[in-house]
Parts: sequence; structure tokens; C-alpha cells
Amino acid sequence: LLTVTVFLSTLTPKFYFALTVTSSFISGLIFVFEWWHFRKYGTSFIEQVSVSHLRPLIGGAEGSPPAPAAFSLGESETSRQNMPECKVWRNPLNLFRGAEYSRYMWVTGKEPLTYYDMNLSAQDHQTFFTCDTDALRPSDTVMQKAWRERNPQARIKAAHQALELNNDCATAYVLLAEEEATTIVDAEKYFKQALKAGEMIYRKSQNCHSQSPQHEAQLRRDTNVLVYVKRRLAMCARKLGRIREAVKMMRDLMKEFPLLSMLNIHENLLEALLELQAYADVQAVLAKYDDISLPKSAAICYTAALLKARAVSERFSPETASKRGLSTAEINAVEAIHRAVEFNPHVPKYLLEMKSLVLPPEHILKRGDSEAVAYAFFHLQHWKRIEGALNLLHCTWEGTFRMIPYPLEKGHLFYPYPSCTETADRELLPTFHEVSVYPQKELPFFIHFTAGLCSFSAMLALLTHQFPELMVIFAKA
Repeated sequence: LLTVTVFLSTLTPKFYFALTVTSSFISGLIFVFEWWHFRKYGTSFIEQVSVSHLRPLIGGAEGSPPAPAAFSLGESETSRQNMPECKVWRNPLNLFRGAEYSRYMWVTGKEPLTYYDMNLSAQDHQTFFTCDTDALRPSDTVMQKAWRERNPQARIKAAHQALELNNDCATAYVLLAEEEATTIVDAEKYFKQALKAGEMIYRKSQNCHSQSPQHEAQLRRDTNVLVYVKRRLAMCARKLGRIREAVKMMRDLMKEFPLLSMLNIHENLLEALLELQAYADVQAVLAKYDDISLPKSAAICYTAALLKARAVSERFSPETASKRGLSTAEINAVEAIHRAVEFNPHVPKYLLEMKSLVLPPEHILKRGDSEAVAYAFFHLQHWKRIEGALNLLHCTWEGTFRMIPYPLEKGHLFYPYPSCTETADRELLPTFHEVSVYPQKELPFFIHFTAGLCSFSAMLALLTHQFPELMVIFAKA
């Protein structure tokens, strides 16, 4: 102690200044290196070394999820080529305007659909339900104008005018079912009338479609109408509790029109089969549509994760898993959750009810908040039905999110996360909904620590330079 006291008494202010400057410089270098490592790899280097090498030496268990298997490398490359960024898709499970969206507005006074979303629907209707030969039939001419009307009452009035001109105008019944019917039962009645008229017109178009290009265009339009009507009838049956009837209608529709896979009817089928708890059938549908050559969706990825979680969720315990390690089935479930979270990181907060839901929009942006809302709105009940599934998701989704490549320009299982999703989601979702943005990774503790250490030592160096005698007295004390 005496030697230390004598040593400290002989130190000059220059020594303390040099000491603080050197420590500030070294801590600054560590901070810069930590920041660079985090920006490139998404983790703290010091934290990674301590978890990987030091923790096992002191007897700690490795509780982080295993690294995902590279089972989607081909899928990743294919997706990069086939999937354009920020393409807006028609929501396969969109609600009925009159029977559902309007009822919500009557009760809450809030408009559930944005003008941008409804404008996209108007464009869809003009593409699907009109063609160049509409001028040949007065009722189709009226409906062509009806789809362009912005005012709902004007559209409904035009549909009634079309029916006065032609009682078998299928598109007029479609518009009334979507917008005038205030209940699903009423909507189903209109769609049944549309189906009867649509089938008759479709048969006529089939007989003469080869006569001219105009007739071919008319057949495409009549096919679109028939498929749309059958799909909405299946959705009516699903909403009215006739699940098996809905499943049969969807299967028949997919067999009859196999080339219309871009309508994503299989997502309607997946949801109905989950309601029936027919998990083997769900797996069969996934085996067909969860292919590297087909575009992915939250419904595909999270349903696959749900089926794998179902095999282990009932007996899963984080404490037990951290002690004995993960079994093969648990590793598969965690990998499936990782894949789903990387595809759409917004979904878990809705499934875990950490964020409130709104009515899903008529169009969705894949990997965006709009798709997450649409998926969770219909599938939350299926996750709740499987005991322990939400618990497994809660225990693993944040850990798997930390493993997603960072920054956003990188991708592991899928193409890089599009940076334009937030802007598009704000146009698709109502203003009263807080749009979920890409969950940014928080800075690790050691980056904050080294930044604070660097700042503190630099401040000490400055004070030592300005007040050397006072800082020497303070150091000795």
C-alpha cells in the first residue's frame, strides 16, 4: 500500500492525460469495430464471443435456436427472379362490402377501406368483368359504366338498370351481392342468381369462342365471372358454417380451372380445412403449393409452421429445451417459424395479440403489414385451437428474428425485404390503424457500453487537459 501511495504521488498530470487519451482511443476503436460488425452481421462481436465460447466454460446452457437448415437456397434464387418488389395482390379472403365492411362503418363510424384500395378493386372489376364486346349487349354496356362509378349508390342503381334490360346479367347480380346485400345470406342469394346466369352465358361463349378474337375475349370475361361467382359462393358457405360444402366447392373449382392458380384459391381452401381440423389435407395442399417455383405468402409459410409446431407444442417447455437441447421435431418447428418470420415479420405480434387487428383490406402487399393483418384476422383462431402453438411462437419468434440477415438488403431464405412496403401499406390500410413497419433490430448492449466508455474517457481526457492539478488531486483521492 505504501509503494502504491508513493507511486501515485510521483505521477504528473501528463501521465493522467496520456492515460485517459489512450483509453478513449482504444474504447473508440472497439466501438467502431462493434458498430461495423453489427451493421454487417446483425450481432455484437463481444456478445457473440461471450455466448459461443465463454458461456459453455462457466456451465451455461445454449438456449438460442439452432441455425436454420439451408433448405430454401433454390427457393431464394427463384424468388429473387420471379417476385417483383411491392406488387399489390388481391386479398383471397377479402370481405363483402355490403354485408361486412359497411356494417363495420355503421357501427363504428370509421371507414375500413381506403380510396386507394377501392380504386384498385374498381380496376380489377373492369379487367375481370368487361370486354370489347360489351357494346353488343345493352346490359353489359350499363355495367361497364357501373364498375367505373365512384359512388356506391350509383353503382347499385346502374346494376338494377342492367337487370331491367336483361334479367340474366350475371355481373349485375355480382355487384348487388357485393354492395347492396347487408347480410351473407342475402349475398348468397344474389350469387346463386349470378351463377345461374353466368353458367348459361359461359356455355354460349364456349360454343362460339373460336369464331373471332372478340369471341375469345368474351369467353375470358365470362370465365372470370363464373370463377369469381363460384369462389364467392364457397366463401358464403364457409361464413355460414357449411364448411364441408365450401371445401368441396373450392376443390371442384380448382380442378375445373387449374390454370387460374394466380387467384390463390388454395388459400381459401387452407383456411377452410384448418377450420375442419383436417390437418392431413392441409399438409397435402401445402405439398402442392409450397413449391420453389410458386410465389410464397404468409398463409403458406405460417400454416407450414403451424403444422410443424402442432407436433411438439403441447409438450414444449423453454426450460426443458434449454437443458436437454432441442429434439429433431422441435428443430423443424423452430426452422419453420424462422422461415415464416423472415417472410413476414409483422404477423407474430398480431397472433400473440400484442397489436390490435382491423378488418383486412381488399388488397394486400406480400411481406407487408396488410398481409399480416389479413392472415391473422382469419387464422388467429386456428393457432389458438392448437394447444401450445402460440406459446412456442412466443418463445421462438424473437430469437429467430435476431437470426435474420441484417441490414434489409440481405436475405437468407427469401429475397431481401422490400424497402417500399411501409409506404404501400399506409395507402392500403385505414388511417386509424397504426401501420407496423419492419421491426428494426435494437443495438446490442456492448455497443451502448463501448460508446459510453469512449465518451466518458474522452471527457476525462478533456478535463485533465484543462484542469490538470485538480484532476491529479481527484485521481489520488
